[in-house]
Amino acid sequence: MAFTFTIADEPDPANAELGRKLFAGETDFLKGVVAMSGLPEADRKEVCFAGRSNVGKSSLINALTGRKALARTSNTPGRTQEINFFTLQDEHYLVDLPGYGFAEAPLPVVEKWQRLLKSYLSGRQTLRRAFVLIDARHGVKKVDQDILTLLDKSAVTFQVVLTKADKIKDKDRQKLVQQVSDALSKHPAAFPEIVMTSSEKGEGIANLRSIIATLE
Repeated sequence: MAFTFTIADEPDPANAELGRKLFAGETDFLKGVVAMSGLPEADRKEVCFAGRSNVGKSSLINALTGRKALARTSNTPGRTQEINFFTLQDEHYLVDLPGYGFAEAPLPVVEKWQRLLKSYLSGRQTLRRAFVLIDARHGVKKVDQDILTLLDKSAVTFQVVLTKADKIKDKDRQKLVQQVSDALSKHPAAFPEIVMTSSEKGEGIANLRSIIATLE
C-alpha cells in the first residue's frame, strides 16, 4: 500500500494556542551527552531534531523557542558530537542531534557518534517523534537516507521538516514535495505530513509548535 505525503495544514486556533503557550515558557540548555549513561531521566515527553550539517537546525530551534542564540550553545568546539538536551518548561525535552554528513570528521569520531545515536533512538521510551530536517533547495539526498533507515529500524516515527522554504520559488514547491514523497514512500516510519518552514520568514513555526504541543 502506497502512502500519500502532503504538506501539513496550518493548526486550528485551539492547537495553535497550545503550541504558543508551550513555547512561550522557559527554555534552557540542560546538558550535552556523549554516552547513554549521561542521558537525563526519562521523566517527560521529548522530540529530537536531526539533519545534515548546514541544514538550518540551530536556526529552526531558535525560531521555535524565540531565543536567538539558544541552539548556538551546542555548537561550541568539542560539543559538536554530543546529543544536546534543552528543557521546554517542565513538560518536554527538545533534543538536538549532531549534524550528519560531516565528511571531515575522523572515522572513529563518526563511528562513536553513530553508536550513540543508534542506542539513543532504540532505547529512549519517552521519544515521541523525530523531526528530520531537509533543505528545501535540495530535497532528500543520499546523505539523508542513512538516518531515515536508522529511524525505520528503531521504530521511531519521524516527520520531515523542510527548511529554508523562502529560498525556493512557489512554482518549484510541488516538484519538491513530489521528490520528498517519492523518497519517503520507502520508509515505513515516516509520518505522512511534511512541514514546510522558513526560520527567517517564520513560515511553519506555529505549525511545528502545535505539532509538538499536541503529541500524545
